[in-house]
Amino acid sequence: MEEIGILTGGGDCPGLNPVIRAVVKRAHLEGWKVLGLRNGWKGMIEDEFLILDARSVSGILPKGGTILGTSRTNPYKKAGDVEKVKSNFSKHNLKALIAIGGEDTLGVAQKLYQEGLHVVGIPKTIDNDLSATDYTFGFDTAVNIAMECIDRLHTTAESHNRVMVVEIMGRHAGWIALEAGLAGGADLILIPEVPVDIAWVCDVIKRRHARGKTFSIVAVAEGTTLKDGDEVAERKFDAFGHERLGGIGQVIGELIEKKTGYETRVTVLGHIQRGGSPTAFDRVLGTRFGVKAVELVKEGKFGFMVSLKGRQIVSVPLADAVKQLKLVDKELYDLAKIFFG
Repeated sequence: MEEIGILTGGGDCPGLNPVIRAVVKRAHLEGWKVLGLRNGWKGMIEDEFLILDARSVSGILPKGGTILGTSRTNPYKKAGDVEKVKSNFSKHNLKALIAIGGEDTLGVAQKLYQEGLHVVGIPKTIDNDLSATDYTFGFDTAVNIAMECIDRLHTTAESHNRVMVVEIMGRHAGWIALEAGLAGGADLILIPEVPVDIAWVCDVIKRRHARGKTFSIVAVAEGTTLKDGDEVAERKFDAFGHERLGGIGQVIGELIEKKTGYETRVTVLGHIQRGGSPTAFDRVLGTRFGVKAVELVKEGKFGFMVSLKGRQIVSVPLADAVKQLKLVDKELYDLAKIFFG
């Protein structure tokens, strides 16, 4: 019986389990055995896996997270780890490996493909910032969670006549903050693509309050910067060299209170956005991605990633997916600005 491997790397997000379930179901139609590698590339390095069968994936469709576990392990960081990946690939005589992840996980997959391994990618980034696909699963769930939080903040902000700053996920791209802010009626939306002029922010809030609105909601993506400022980070780095971001909401909140005199409170959503059950959109998208990935293996289309283009699931080269980030369009942000203040 031929075997294929599957792993989930990087941050978890709702929709991973529907992908895993779909891969297993579709692979079994081909008579293939599925090895689930534990904790991302770490499992491929250390040969930690479990056999995935119908019983393993029963009931996981509505569950958030990933039954395989995940990590930000980078095989190219430590000498000898890439050789271990190749050795374990050969040991199990894998027909192919399906890697589910964002730019870092798929970047590793692309390098391994260039070194001769049969790899297929599935895009996973809660930030929706991966090139070559219109949407990634997990994003819709995160937007809905952030929107609901903004909805809830409206009532307490209005009751206390406060400015409420809500910090939302988004390292380099402000997709979640933008769409959640639009849907939740935020009065200002601040994103990494547009450095913040704090004087302008305060002016918008003052003008809003001057016409009788005694509260304001400010949605800010975690990677947002002030003009002539740097990212606000904790000076901690992951295996791919990324700093752990966090704190821009507090910085902006303190500046707003200082410059306007309005009482300001800050809410950081953090990992709440990653948790819980995936939306119907993310369950269906994850399922379609998983099925298509197995079909790419069947066709021998290695070095490719599944992708959503319009309403169709297609395949694109992994190299296209990881060459640049997908940032918020200026046109869409200009639309959002119509509703500021």
